[in-house]
Amino acid sequence: MIRTLVVLVALGPLAAFSREQRSATPGRQIAARASQLVGVRDLRSVDGRMPDDCTGLVRLAYESAGIHLMDGAGVRGDNGVTAIYRKARSRGAVHRGRPKPGDLVFFRETYDRNRDGRRNDGLTHVGVVERVEGNGQITIVHRGSKGVARTRMNLRHPKVHRAQRGGAIVNDYLRQASRKQRAYVTGELFAGFASPGPLTRGGTVASRR
Repeated sequence: MIRTLVVLVALGPLAAFSREQRSATPGRQIAARASQLVGVRDLRSVDGRMPDDCTGLVRLAYESAGIHLMDGAGVRGDNGVTAIYRKARSRGAVHRGRPKPGDLVFFRETYDRNRDGRRNDGLTHVGVVERVEGNGQITIVHRGSKGVARTRMNLRHPKVHRAQRGGAIVNDYLRQASRKQRAYVTGELFAGFASPGPLTRGGTVASRR
């Protein structure tokens, strides 16, 4: 009897945690998984099926909610980010309204993909919204140049890097400066959000505005 009681007490918190995880919305599950991956230097060490780039990060996060981002909707010549965007748009998931944790966030022209020195590269980067604050500050998890990390964006002040000299960062730099181009921050390169709901099986196809 005592042995049985000890086992039940030991399993109690774990069982409660599992119920909480199961009852979480897809967006919360996705944001939590993205948070867990912060600090990972090579996504292939987590899942050998995934590319070690920004699309690998969002695919891992979304698969935690049973959503596969790369099945269908892409066309010949698309990069991975564009293929994911096409699928999200085909399901009515793309929007430019207030995001929620777990939303995809797309960026354009984050680097010179075709190496012609011009800003004509289209969609080039994607991340997962982790947190949204009342002042419009958004925390994003993405696969950056040094591994999975957090970056900041505020669309109320899309061109502002810092609130004031020496103050808090409003938008992180996302594209480095070059001989022909200045550096650009997240708010300037933002291209849209996509909600996970319409991407789930049986999810609605109505766009959010």
